[in-house]
This record gives sequence, structure tokens and C-alpha cells, in this order.
Amino acid sequence: MLEFKNVSASCGRTPILEQVSVSFPKGIITVLIGPNGCGKTTLLQCLNGTSRVTSGEIYLEGQDYLKLSLKERARKISFLPQIRTIIPAIPARMLVEHGRFPYLGFSRKKTKEDDRIVENALSFTHTASYANQPVDTLSGGIRQRVFFAMALAQDCDYLVLDEPATYLDPDGQREFLSMARELKAQGKTVILTLHNLSHAISLADRLIIMNDRRVIAQDVPKKCLDDHIIQDIFHVSCKQFKDKDGTYYFFQ
Repeated sequence: MLEFKNVSASCGRTPILEQVSVSFPKGIITVLIGPNGCGKTTLLQCLNGTSRVTSGEIYLEGQDYLKLSLKERARKISFLPQIRTIIPAIPARMLVEHGRFPYLGFSRKKTKEDDRIVENALSFTHTASYANQPVDTLSGGIRQRVFFAMALAQDCDYLVLDEPATYLDPDGQREFLSMARELKAQGKTVILTLHNLSHAISLADRLIIMNDRRVIAQDVPKKCLDDHIIQDIFHVSCKQFKDKDGTYYFFQ
């Protein structure tokens, strides 16, 4: 389990979160939702150091996460950020290989096992055909998949994805939901933020709802809907439909 205990955090000199406590159970998909600016990204960025934890503690499987080196953290949690300011002009395969850096020595000499993991990540994200193409020439959607492949190449038990469906078209978004479920089936713990409420509810085993930079609720999607927490936070109404393929939620 990943646990935040009374965590306060800031971006630069600006305090964002204060005394936030939240947990992410192992082996399930947890989705964070909330209005823009509510603190979702800041909360997740506490894990990769982009947001500065000013007080409180973070524990991963009972271990003090904040006392680990950045290299040790990268072996335990892979992080896919929402926005990247620099897009490297290197082949996609080389970028995905960067996911293996936490495991390589000073020479960064890869083993056959490293190559196998990289190829599996490319195959899983359907980006193998772009392996030799420079990342900065790829479309936004394909580029996002390549960065996702790099995160998978870290081969961590915990995956943290901040708006991973960004730049993906509707078909790509559906395919991503399928990939997230497959990762869960492989035993991965998947933590992500989504703006699409219908996707969040259909994907999540557990929802974390934030508003005004604090956690409002932590529960299964049905309970959050039944208690009208989602409807109240987002000022929407929800309609539910069922057919032979499943249940669908529409918000307006």
C-alpha cells in the first residue's frame, strides 16, 4: 500500500496541499478526480519530487518513501507526467530504454533482459512500428504512448499516471482503459488522474475525489455516486444505462 500521512506540499514557494492523508491499496486501479486546480497533480508529484513535501510522511509498503534516493524511488514507482516541456529528438526506442536507467550501472550497458523489457513495453503500447522514428516528429497521441512505454520499461509494481489519456483520440482512450485493466491483471497497482468522469467510474476500483486542495472522499465509484459526491462537486447530473456489454454513465 502507498500511504500519504498528513502531507503538506508546495510548488516552488506556493503552498498547495495541507495535511492531506490518503491511501492507495495495492493491486487495484485508483483514479483521482476533481475540478481543475484541486491539487491532484500536486499530490502525485510528491512522489517524483516535482512538488516539495514540506511536512508529513509517505510510506510505500511500510517503508519511508521520502528517505529513499531518487534512483531507489524510480525502481519502485514509475511516473508519467501530464505535461512535458522538452520533447527529445531521439528515436522512440532510445527514449523507452531510458526507463531502464534506474537498474543500470555507470556505463549504462544494457543486458538481454533490459532489451526484452523494452521490446515488451513497445509491443504492449503498440508503438513498436515507431521505434526508429524521432520522438519529436511523432503525433501527440503516439508520443504519449511512447512516454507510457518508457514508464512501463521501469518495470515497477506501482504506476502513477497523470492524465495519461491526454492527446489520445476516442479510440486511443478506449485502448488505454483496456491497457490499464491488463496491467492490473498482471498484478500492477495503477494510480491515475482522469478528467473524463465516465471513464473514471468505469475504470476505477476505487475513487479519490479532491476539491479545494483536499480529499473529499475515498470510496468505490458506486458509493460516491449514490452519495451524490461526484454530482455535487462537479455540478452535474448522472444518467446510467445498461446493456449486454456493461454499464455506462453519462454526465451533463
